[in-house]
Amino acid sequence: MEVHKFGGASVKDAKAIKNVGAIIKDRLSNPSLIVVSAMGKTTNLLENLVKAYFDKNDYSSLFAQVKQLHLSTAEALELNKDVLDDMNELFVSVEWTLEENPIDTFAYYYDQIVSIGELLSSKIVTGYLQKISVNAEFLDVRDVLITDDTYMEAKVNWERTEENILTKLLPKIQDNKLFITQGFIGTTNENNTTTLGREGSDFTGAVFAYCCNAESLTIWKNVHGVMTGDPSVFENVNLMERLSFTEAIEMTYYGAKVIHPKTIKPLQNKSIPLQVKSFIDPDRQGTRISQEQITSYPPIIVLDQDQALIHISSKDFSFVAESHLTEIFAIIAKHRVKVNLMRNTAISFSVCVTKQRDKIKHVIADLEKHFKVVLESDLELITIRHYTDAVIQEMKKNKIVLFEEKLEKMIQLVVKDVPLIKRKEVV
Repeated sequence: MEVHKFGGASVKDAKAIKNVGAIIKDRLSNPSLIVVSAMGKTTNLLENLVKAYFDKNDYSSLFAQVKQLHLSTAEALELNKDVLDDMNELFVSVEWTLEENPIDTFAYYYDQIVSIGELLSSKIVTGYLQKISVNAEFLDVRDVLITDDTYMEAKVNWERTEENILTKLLPKIQDNKLFITQGFIGTTNENNTTTLGREGSDFTGAVFAYCCNAESLTIWKNVHGVMTGDPSVFENVNLMERLSFTEAIEMTYYGAKVIHPKTIKPLQNKSIPLQVKSFIDPDRQGTRISQEQITSYPPIIVLDQDQALIHISSKDFSFVAESHLTEIFAIIAKHRVKVNLMRNTAISFSVCVTKQRDKIKHVIADLEKHFKVVLESDLELITIRHYTDAVIQEMKKNKIVLFEEKLEKMIQLVVKDVPLIKRKEVV
């Protein structure tokens, strides 16, 4: 069995869904499992809707946009009444939630509402595939993928999920069908919907591939594969046709956006190859990520923006000792903040973190109870794998380097832009 994941850009409208339908019908063999993301920018719309609801602001126009996008897409695809009825049930479930004043956490309501994006898109894709005579069946991922109740960042219960997939899904897959399911979401033991973290649909594909012992996982993107840099940021980037699992893990951990960072490890554990291919040009080879050890790589640049440096020192300027570090890491772990780099000196400890505003605010509030804290924002983390001196110097142009760590195969730079100097006007 193969697992395929199609992201939001690949199902953003009726034309895109027809393209995905052609790829599935012409190129995929049964049995396969298809993981689908929410359409286009639906997740952003739903996130704004949850914020408006929680802040008691008007959300009606946002919800109207969500409904219009999906209903107009279903109409353009000429889907049958059963699909429209299923979609309307999902809309009504959200309306019931919105009619009540919030009595639980923001994260709980986020997961209950934002999750309908994937449910709607997968209903539409399933309906369209059936219309073009593909033997496709809808699978509600919440019937099999079990998580804890850490809303917005739920952790997979691997044992129960694998048992569910083996007993509830695999016997059906032998019926030579394509199953269409949702990325990004799961459910708790109490049947409350959860989400796996932003851009978590890749990870869903890896969960299914691992539990099904799949032959491969293919992620369909709007790029040709994994490039030596983000083509939207850098010029003259090149396709890497092969990558090792280890190299892919390093790239994604430090911010490469082409694959969700949690995706690789489950595949590596069972030696399941990952293909990254283009839904725009499906004839292109793409990138194959596997256990194969590659002996030589070109310089690979990963840019992660919106970084922050947190500088921590004791209030009496005594040494930052082991007991202090234990306390600092306990606070960071409590708020689930990802640390990208760290540095310890005699009287201070600095960490570079991805700036998630609410989390950072709470981390600093807790740290300030015991330490002196200074925050530097609007920074970038540049990671260069297999660097050369020329590439390092190019990346440092017009940048102030605040933090640098150089290893044998990798250098990391925390930088900010050189401020523009305004010329004084001559009066």
